[in-house]
Amino acid sequence: MNRLPPDDIDHILLHTKDLWKELRKSRVFIAGGTGFFGKWLLESFLAANDKFNLKASITVLSRNPHKFAEKYPHFAANPALALIKGDVRNFVFPHGNFTHLIHGAVDASLKLIQEEPLLIFDTIIQGTRRILEFAEARGVKKALMISSGAVYGRQPADMSHMPESFLGAPDPTDQQSVYGEGKRVAEMLCAIYARQCGLNVVLARGFAFIGPYLPLATHYAAGNFIRDALRGGPIRIQGDGTTYRSYLYAADLAAWLWTILIKGRPGQAYNVGSENALTIAKLARLVAAQCGKVEVKISQSPSPGKPAERYVPSTAKARADLGLNAWIDITTAIRRTIAFYSAVCD
Repeated sequence: MNRLPPDDIDHILLHTKDLWKELRKSRVFIAGGTGFFGKWLLESFLAANDKFNLKASITVLSRNPHKFAEKYPHFAANPALALIKGDVRNFVFPHGNFTHLIHGAVDASLKLIQEEPLLIFDTIIQGTRRILEFAEARGVKKALMISSGAVYGRQPADMSHMPESFLGAPDPTDQQSVYGEGKRVAEMLCAIYARQCGLNVVLARGFAFIGPYLPLATHYAAGNFIRDALRGGPIRIQGDGTTYRSYLYAADLAAWLWTILIKGRPGQAYNVGSENALTIAKLARLVAAQCGKVEVKISQSPSPGKPAERYVPSTAKARADLGLNAWIDITTAIRRTIAFYSAVCD
């Protein structure tokens, strides 16, 4: 498996250079460190640790650390990283205190939502509570909980961008809402532990992303389109292509998450994503354009008069409070992701 491009690591360190001094001689714990978000956090942390001589360490909770170490030996070989085996719902606390914590451990695949919704619900809620117990027991100074824009439920058709102040909610009678409902409960647990135990917890509500390490064969439209394009096409859209999404490149994502951990206001939630909305059909065509003459097939025709669905955040709060932005445009993001997977497949 390829490592991340040096340009991406340089980009993250450029936009986080003033943060790392707080992590000097730190001991960081991360649950969910072997997934899409996690691998970006690990690579950027280890790069910063070397570049700025932080003398810091990071411990990663994994259900299968041996498999991860075999697939990504450049992580396992780094002496600043320790892999421990465990389930986030009941893991044994490693010894010693930790200074910082990031929790993003859950498999939210559409397949699991459809086939094992209780497993997802229990993993989110029990896992978050276990992580918060760990943070209290091990003296964690700052914790970042990775939540989701799914907590808002369906975005109103007349709302172009959802702010953190929007008080919508998922439909509790719909099994498809299990991920969003679980994340809502997880956020409440964070609020309770912050108030009763004095934990410094900040929330990052993620939307849609693109970049190296994004799975190409799950429920992520961007990953599926890139997979189809790399196979020569056609790129297939199952719906009518009119749904609006926005995509933050993963190098920006990593910079945002480190910034929110270090500078985010305790008890606050920040939307994480891009405000640059585009339809799923346009995303498919942008992917196709990067791969030559690849056909795009849309399975359904738009219904006349039906409002387009949207899932697009307002990031005004992150920009105003933390100086964050979507620095890398969608075309560049697609090109870099395709280049990464082209190299992997060669």
